[in-house]
Amino acid sequence: MLSEEKPSVCVLGLGYIGLPTAAVIARSGCSVLGVDVTDHVVDTINSGKIHIEEVDLDGLVQGVVARGTLRASLQVEPSDVFVIAVPTPFGDNNIPDTSYVMEAATNVAAALKVGDTLILESTSPVGTTEKMRDLIAKLRPDLKVPGLTNDIPDIAIAYCPERVLPGKILEELIQNDRSIGGITPRCARKAIGFYHRFVRGDLITTSARAAEMTKLVENSYRDVNIAFANELSIISDHMDLDVWEVIRLANRHPRVNILQPGPGVGGHCIAVDPWFIIHSAPEQSPLIRIARDVNDRKTGHVLERASLLIDELPGVSIACFGLAFKANIDDFRESPALKIAAKLARRYGGRVKIVEPYASELPAAFEGTGAQLIDIDQALETCQIMITLTDHDMFKSIPLDERAGKVVYDTRGIWPDQPDNRKAVSKLRLAG
Repeated sequence: MLSEEKPSVCVLGLGYIGLPTAAVIARSGCSVLGVDVTDHVVDTINSGKIHIEEVDLDGLVQGVVARGTLRASLQVEPSDVFVIAVPTPFGDNNIPDTSYVMEAATNVAAALKVGDTLILESTSPVGTTEKMRDLIAKLRPDLKVPGLTNDIPDIAIAYCPERVLPGKILEELIQNDRSIGGITPRCARKAIGFYHRFVRGDLITTSARAAEMTKLVENSYRDVNIAFANELSIISDHMDLDVWEVIRLANRHPRVNILQPGPGVGGHCIAVDPWFIIHSAPEQSPLIRIARDVNDRKTGHVLERASLLIDELPGVSIACFGLAFKANIDDFRESPALKIAAKLARRYGGRVKIVEPYASELPAAFEGTGAQLIDIDQALETCQIMITLTDHDMFKSIPLDERAGKVVYDTRGIWPDQPDNRKAVSKLRLAG
């Protein structure tokens, strides 16, 4: 049974996971302080607005800020529960970078008191929670730290990764099951008491290391399966086959469920997390490494095929549809769509137009290229080549008659009714 007293909570990192998490916790009635390193983020949230795109998040943040259960700051303050949700990118040679986690833990250490709970949610290499624990012990020798004392520890430390889908984050933060890995079973039980306040899914306890590995395995599983689809698309291109038809027919088998190919794999999870396993066990993870290579190679394959098509039609305008790494979001992290569009812009300059309904301006990667951000109608009126890189719903709604006479390279399979490009290419060559 939950204590009637609601804990005060400090969430470090107010990005795509941290802000929705802070808002959901605040909605449960807890007093939440969100901490970020960027003035703009803090000021935006304190005004009841948001700096990221996520379904229904704007209304939720506006409500909890107005009620006074959520506020933002640049500084950590004493709280009962600390949740770390900062980035864990990889650096040179795909080596995991946990410096943001350790910096956040350092800031938390000064505010910790007896009875507090510290939870790491950032996707991390196996052993990161223990390293965070060791850092806390070094910085706060006055505290009895779990796993390093024979007495009852003064604080609890646990790892609980999110497993949400962009565009459904608020729903899945509440409904999805969570793996809660404690430094000790006692730590896991304390973390469960906290998550029970706002999570309806099952809460399963395990060790911190097992929970860390579970998160990496989930995203690596997706990466491996996407790699199979992407490799099929490369093979189908080589054999002059329609990969979408092949997959559609194969999936009629009762035990086959091939995913859909695309221009690569992006985002901060699936494109990054497999490297954490590879780095920790390089000799034992050849399949995971090959899948990463296949998905990265698919981006180069799309760029090469797009360039061959464009080179057949010198002088015509090119519309690249989408920069986000997946549909209906504004997240461009590790996006293959952005990488392809930016390289095409550097190669073909002002001929390249970008259609991205979730951007108000072009990212820095397009600086100096001459590329322009335009809307769908402008693209349909002025561009003869259409390259789909993201499967936004807005793009799917473009009917066949508005694509008539266009040369289309559909890397997402959103227009199955699109006729063969060869006639369109011939017509444009004659017109030129």
